[in-house]
Amino acid sequence: MAEKKDLRLSAPRFTTRVEITIPFHDVDPMGVVWHGNYFRYFEVAREALLKQFAYGYREMEASGYVWPIVDTRVKYSGPVTFEQQIIVQAEVTEFENRLRIDYQIFDLQTGKRTTSGYTLQVAVHIESKEMCFVSPPVLFDKMGISQ
Repeated sequence: MAEKKDLRLSAPRFTTRVEITIPFHDVDPMGVVWHGNYFRYFEVAREALLKQFAYGYREMEASGYVWPIVDTRVKYSGPVTFEQQIIVQAEVTEFENRLRIDYQIFDLQTGKRTTSGYTLQVAVHIESKEMCFVSPPVLFDKMGISQ
């Protein structure tokens, strides 16, 4: 019987970093970013990350799947403020049964981490509307991972 290969050990590591300057409309009256806006920053980095392996949202849909977010978490370690320049780093950390992307936000000037979090996405077949309990082969193909 052939031994099953642990795909996590042989998978290429996908990471990206994007720079964002905090606009006025993202902050509260105290000049601190409103907590819900961090998900927008995660989204900017997630889109850049998915484009690395040519599986952005349009490509997902064209492949017959949508990938809704089913779980997320954010941990705030320090404030982010108006006009602050930040780096949002995104990294694929799981892909076999779901797509987990981990995020870290750093102050551009000091390098200090201000925020961390993750999102979990699962594949849903567009026609049947059924959730997949294993990531579809197209994700592995796009990532250059043989099964």
